[in-house]
Amino acid sequence: MSKQLFIKTTEQRQWLEKIATLEETFKSRSQQIDELGSFPHENIRALREIGYTKITLPKQLGGEGFTIYDAVLLHETLASYDASTALTIGWTLLTVGDLFEHEEWEPAMLQKFAQEVANGAIINRAVSEFAMGSPTRGGRPTTTAKKTAEGWLINGRKNYTTGAPELDYFLTSAWIEEQEKIGFFLIPHKAKGVTIDETWDVIAMRGTGSHDLVLQNVELKPSDLVEIPSYSTGFKVNGWALLVPTTYLGIAQAARDYAVHFATTHKPNSLNGPISDLPNVQALIGEIELALATARFTLYGAAEAYINPTRKQFVQQELNIAKHVVTNNALQIVDKAMRLVGAKSLQRNNPLQRYYRDVRAGLHNPPMDDMTIKKLAEAAIQQAKGETLHVN
Repeated sequence: MSKQLFIKTTEQRQWLEKIATLEETFKSRSQQIDELGSFPHENIRALREIGYTKITLPKQLGGEGFTIYDAVLLHETLASYDASTALTIGWTLLTVGDLFEHEEWEPAMLQKFAQEVANGAIINRAVSEFAMGSPTRGGRPTTTAKKTAEGWLINGRKNYTTGAPELDYFLTSAWIEEQEKIGFFLIPHKAKGVTIDETWDVIAMRGTGSHDLVLQNVELKPSDLVEIPSYSTGFKVNGWALLVPTTYLGIAQAARDYAVHFATTHKPNSLNGPISDLPNVQALIGEIELALATARFTLYGAAEAYINPTRKQFVQQELNIAKHVVTNNALQIVDKAMRLVGAKSLQRNNPLQRYYRDVRAGLHNPPMDDMTIKKLAEAAIQQAKGETLHVN
């Protein structure tokens, strides 16, 4: 299925061409990044240089002013080159997009931070902690913020801090004891007391540098408390979070491309032509195409609805559905690609085995599948009860 169907503007096409200049280099590094579990510093620097890190910053503040639809279109392509790089920088794109859409900070602080982003700074929220489980389930952070005469004193440890080795800022949740509330603090990487404990040793997304952020008596100014969420968990899901499943769709596209190329070029001597002539291979390719089309229409449909002012308020369930459909379809696509290629797909130098491991990480990004299903059921039941009351 061609992605050309979803390209709407000249600007989108120009940016896709700009990203394409990185394809060969990024793909050439992917295997080594995975095998060594090394962080893709060179890739992140290349993205800074072409201005990709600021595409979701408003134009009037020095960015590209891209919507979530624009960002999804570009990010899917980037993820097909190197998943760890895409997931890492995706968190910056979604954090910046969210911050400047909702403008929950003081205007002066937001303006100051915009200058940093315009100059290439990258950021991620630091929310997760082992003690609290998934932030979306309502746990309270054990990281604490204490009021001092000079400002704030922060202590705690965050895990799964994607991009930690290269991040310029950590937007960190902490429990404010005096107020009994969660607050978000803007903490520079260079601040005294900030260290990175390199704990990230997993089999998927090995190059994301999702290490532990350790905060020991970090002193901050009063203005560094930038956000006190009105939502109870200190974590919200919004349209910009579509960039996370977009990464997994990019992996699925890469697996599909490899499998189709293999099928059309592999010619065992038992056949007169390539294996793509075989009905069972064609069936696998057709199933891959169907799963890819379903995921893409779901993802882009949710993104398009989110940027439509008249539809935006109704799309929360659709955003969750998009994450569920894209992630699970991506798993199926990579699995079918490996079935098509056979035992060769298990070789360490074959990218399919990396795609297989990387794509499974999507199951552990919020919202979790069980939460999506539960919320859909609750909404359906509530709607049915309301209709019954109306009829009666």
